Amino acid sequence: MKEFLAFVRIEFYHIFRDRRTMLILLGMPVMQILLFGFAISTEVKDCRFMILDASGDIQVQRLVQRFDENPYFRFLGRLDSPKDMYEAFRRNQIDLVVVTGDRFQEHLVRNSEARIQLIADGTDPNTAHMMMNYARSLVLAELQSVSEDGAALAVQTHLLYNPQMKSAYNFVPGVMGLILMLICTMMTSISIVREKETGTMEVLLVSPIRPIFIIIAKAVPYFLLSCVNLITILFLSVFVLHVPIAGSIFLLFAVSMLLIVVALSLGLLVSTLVHTQVAAMIISGMVMMMPVMLLSGIIFPIESMPTFLQCVSHFIPAKWYIQAIKKVMIEGSGFTAIVSEVSILSAMAVFLLSVSLFKFKYRLE
Repeated sequence: MKEFLAFVRIEFYHIFRDRRTMLILLGMPVMQILLFGFAISTEVKDCRFMILDASGDIQVQRLVQRFDENPYFRFLGRLDSPKDMYEAFRRNQIDLVVVTGDRFQEHLVRNSEARIQLIADGTDPNTAHMMMNYARSLVLAELQSVSEDGAALAVQTHLLYNPQMKSAYNFVPGVMGLILMLICTMMTSISIVREKETGTMEVLLVSPIRPIFIIIAKAVPYFLLSCVNLITILFLSVFVLHVPIAGSIFLLFAVSMLLIVVALSLGLLVSTLVHTQVAAMIISGMVMMMPVMLLSGIIFPIESMPTFLQCVSHFIPAKWYIQAIKKVMIEGSGFTAIVSEVSILSAMAVFLLSVSLFKFKYRLE
């Protein structure tokens, strides 16, 4: 045991004396969580809107006031004609127009042909879709006035778990999976390959301690540092990005540590395939980053992908981790809700670790 702890201590010395390694280990997670949380956002803010109203009713004025009081919208004024509306869109002066018909309030009270039309700039389909959803929710909320018999005119909409539609709720679990996968895999593979490249691996393998414990000793520091990264990410998520942790913090840590084991096993597998640090960096960093980002559900929904890519995504550990973390962190679910994800990650950990240790050459050529 003393020899094993000595190897762990030596690996910590290697990490702490290399500033570039420390920057990657502790600086990259902070940069990525802040970048994804603030810079990359699907929220629609400061939507410029105008109104094309032929009636001038009090109900329309109340509707405009409700829009203007909402932080996502900015009222720019009224339009006189459809021609002015199209001209404003053409000049990129507005993003949304609310169009009401003649005698709108009268029709609304009688519950007959009280129509509101929402017109948005569709050059960016995603943004336009978000704007239309926001505006439609406000219109439905305002038009819950009653007709003569007291019947409600519309049903209020409500979004579960993320009523403000904050993009951080989606990106934070995704970035957690991305960071843990890349950092653990890349650092573990580079650490072992570095020993091969410098010719010191053979010296380590002929030491009194068994070779398997040497490999584990080199992975332990990265496991502990990944746990520190996890704490940092959660701290920034809660207190900077204001993403709540609705479920069990212990369950969240347990699932995260399971992903760390998977990533460390994958890093060990990469170290058996290459012999230089540059090759290990390319495979574990650049090559893995794109599949993790594109096929794990961080940016694009997996359900919208072709069937072939959906099948490929099943082999991405980050996908199952992100699904589990969203259930625990955002929805507040318990262990029974993530049994399938945990089982798949556990099977991946056992498989990757077994293959990695089987292929690892304890006697270097």
